[in-house]
Amino acid sequence: MEDEKFYKKTILVVDDEKMIRNLLNVNLTKEGYNVIEATDGAEAVTMATEMKPDLILLDVMLPKVDGLSVCKRIKNVMNVPILMVTAKDSEVDKILGLELGADDYVTKPFSIRELIARIKANLRKAEILIDNEKDKKEEKNIKRENVIKVGVLTLDVDRFEVMVNDKSVDLTLREFEVLKFLALEPGQVISREELLEKVWGYEYYGDIRTVDVTVRRIREKIEKDTSNPKILMTKRSVGYYIAS
Repeated sequence: MEDEKFYKKTILVVDDEKMIRNLLNVNLTKEGYNVIEATDGAEAVTMATEMKPDLILLDVMLPKVDGLSVCKRIKNVMNVPILMVTAKDSEVDKILGLELGADDYVTKPFSIRELIARIKANLRKAEILIDNEKDKKEEKNIKRENVIKVGVLTLDVDRFEVMVNDKSVDLTLREFEVLKFLALEPGQVISREELLEKVWGYEYYGDIRTVDVTVRRIREKIEKDTSNPKILMTKRSVGYYIAS
C-alpha cells in the first residue's frame, strides 16, 4: 500500500553532533522513516554507497571529510536527494552546495516542521522520477493536462518532468520550481527578490546570489550555449524571464 511504501523510506543523517542526530532520529522516526546515522564525512560516503538511502541530510561542518566534498563524491556515483545543513549566515556554503549538486538546503537553527516538509517534497520528486522511467513508454500516449509549454520547453508539473526539444532534462526540485515559476509567465521579467520570496520563501530574502547560482545550473542543463542563452534569459540589473 502507498503509506506502507512511504514509511519504508530510509534517511541518512550525517552530523557530528550527537544531540542533533538524536533530535532528527526521534522526529524522523515519528514520521515513519527508517533513520541511519553517520558521524563524519568518510563514514557518510561509505554508508551512502553501501546502504543506498532514499535521501541524505548532510551537515557542512564534518570531521575527516567536509560536507561539501561528501556531496560531490556521492553525486558523482549515485543520484540521491541531498539536503545540505548550513550555518545561518553561511551564504558561501549554500552556493557551493548548490553548485556541487545539492538538491536543497536548510539553515541552523532549523524548524523541524520545515525540514520534514522539505524532506517529503524531495522524496516525492525522486519517487516520481523513478516512476517516470518505469512507465515512460506507456505515458507517451496519455494526454496530460497539467503541462506548461513555452517554445521548445515543456514542463509536466505533476511528474516534475522537463523536456527541451523533446529531450528529458533532470533538474533538482528547487531548479524545477524556479523554471516553473518563470515559465508560468513567459516573457515577463521576474526580479531576483521576487524569486527568492515566492520560490525559496521569505526566510531566504537577501541571498540574491542563490538565485543566480540556481539559474546558472538550470542553463547548464537546458541551453546549448550558456554564454548565449535562448530559453532562460537575463534582463540586466532586473531579473530573469523565459523567452516567449
